[in-house]
Parts: sequence; structure tokens; C-alpha cells
Amino acid sequence: MPYFKDEQEVYKYLGQLFVELLADEELMTQFKTADTIVQYRYSKPTSQITVKLLESQDGQVDLGPTELAPELVMSMDADIAHRFWLGKVNVTMALARRQIKTQGPVAKLLKLAPLLDPVSARYRALLAAAGRDDLIAG
Repeated sequence: MPYFKDEQEVYKYLGQLFVELLADEELMTQFKTADTIVQYRYSKPTSQITVKLLESQDGQVDLGPTELAPELVMSMDADIAHRFWLGKVNVTMALARRQIKTQGPVAKLLKLAPLLDPVSARYRALLAAAGRDDLIAG
């Protein structure tokens, strides 16, 4: 059974994670070192989250259609994304198995990798606050 019943649930949890990260000045400063626009394209259910992480501009998160032009695109099932943000996906293996597909400069993706631990903690807290312990077990 999928973790999310529809795209609105993807936005409610994964989308909210990015909105909260945007409000965290310390983490956003670190994210902006990637100096890119990244788009997460999810399937099952179909949804997308686009995040502007440009050093010289304010951050932005678009849930669904966007006017932003992504430089880096990560495509995966929403279930993989959920487990990824929980810190339960071996990224190297997921890339090798094509569970996660990327387009764009890998160097920029690698700048985001060290931030996975603080983001995972934030995501767990968000799910706990929403009473979704079933998703934390993921």
C-alpha cells in the first residue's frame, strides 16, 4: 500500500517539509550553496515539488505546476521519496537500481547530500506532529 493516497498528501507532508526548510535560515543558507533550482518529480501519485536554492535570491517552493526552470531534476516514486527523506534509502543503491533518476549537474546534487540528516530529523518531527507515526515507521 502506498504511503500517500494522492498528490495532496504528498504536498501536505513532503511539500510542507520544504516550506519549513525555507523558513529555517541556517539550513537554507547551507542549501543555497548548491546555487540551483531543483525539482522533485514523483510518481504514484504524480506530483512535483520545485525548490529555488539560488545564493543571490530568496528561496521559493512551488507545489505542483511552476514557472521555475529546474537545473537539477530528481525523479522517483513518492514512496521512495518518503523513505529518502526519512533517511532510509541508500542513495547510491537507489541510483544504481534506477529507483532515483537524476538530470543535471551531479556536483550540485552532492552539495545537498550532507544536509540529509538534519532534513530527516525535521521530516520525522513534522510527521510526528501530524500524528502520522504510521509514516515514520516507513
